[in-house]
Amino acid sequence: MMMPSLRNWFGRSGDSPPPEIVLATHDTPPEPSAPVLVSGPRRLWAPERIRIVSLLWGEGFQFPGGEPEMLRLARPLGLSAASNVMLLGAGGGGPVRTVAGKLGAWVSGFESDPDLAKAAIDLMARSKLGRRAQIQSWDPADPNFTAAYFHHGLALEPLRDQQPELILAAIVTALKPGGQFTLVETVADAPLPSKDHDVLHWARLERRQADAVPSEIAITRVLGRLGFDVRIAEDISARHVQLAMSGWRRLVRAMETDRPPLSQTALLVEEAELWMQRLKLFRSNQLRLVRWLGISRGTP
Repeated sequence: MMMPSLRNWFGRSGDSPPPEIVLATHDTPPEPSAPVLVSGPRRLWAPERIRIVSLLWGEGFQFPGGEPEMLRLARPLGLSAASNVMLLGAGGGGPVRTVAGKLGAWVSGFESDPDLAKAAIDLMARSKLGRRAQIQSWDPADPNFTAAYFHHGLALEPLRDQQPELILAAIVTALKPGGQFTLVETVADAPLPSKDHDVLHWARLERRQADAVPSEIAITRVLGRLGFDVRIAEDISARHVQLAMSGWRRLVRAMETDRPPLSQTALLVEEAELWMQRLKLFRSNQLRLVRWLGISRGTP
């Protein structure tokens, strides 16, 4: 049932309602050598999941669109070989490799998840970008960056379950006056219903706190208070949904002729379930994705 379910959902048009799907069954019976799942707390970005996601968005990326979308986000900053950039949300290294390798900037990538940070370090070593692209860990609950060090900044959904003021204040402190800053973040215009089944399902799959999703207005106000001159606040939800659907369609078509091994099937189904739920909330406008572009006027 996995292949028909994924094909039906990701192959449909954007305006038609999602069909009911079954995610817990397989096209073939389990093989005797199937891995046994071990109980206990699971890592959000275990290496197995990182490998699965790379099939969707490209090596080192955890978001739809991969390298072309990263270039689209970074190019408005006018980066060059003279630019020193902080990049929060380095993921598995794809964003850092793209900005350093394609735009020539010197990039310090910061990643809070230890598994993603390790994958990013490995990717940088293979990319042979040297000191031009480096990866560091950071703690969203206690962000601490070198003051007035970076010319520009990029942050890819850094506010996960954290107060915007804490992280955004640390970013503005790290930028030189006049530095440009691009932020991409998932927002909710109204508080998400605490008892809504779809919301609870999404929060469980993404391991997020549904009541901690900030609003666009709240983030814009915080940026203003911190000394950012906000030039752009753009809703990129439709593009996000389109890129996600395109990535899944490509993968589903590839699986028609190159079936994944059984060890990957459960992970694919779980990742598909997460994206089905995420896109359902985007289509109902309960969640949106927004891009901000601002200029720092200096430490407030």
